[in-house]
Amino acid sequence: MNAIKLLLWVPFIGFLVFLPYANKIEPYILGMPFLLFWVAFWMVMASVILMIVYKFDPDNKGSDLE
Repeated sequence: MNAIKLLLWVPFIGFLVFLPYANKIEPYILGMPFLLFWVAFWMVMASVILMIVYKFDPDNKGSDLE
């Protein structure tokens, strides 16, 4: 497994491991309760991390179609 693919664990840990600690309503961030902000934040971060892994993964060179 490439080292860059270890980044795929970051959203998993952010969602599942730290979610019980983020389970609160206060403070409001951007008008959202903290838990809703936490979930939305990790959805955006998961997309960013997937883009980074896609760009820098050495196994992703070339196309399957020839």
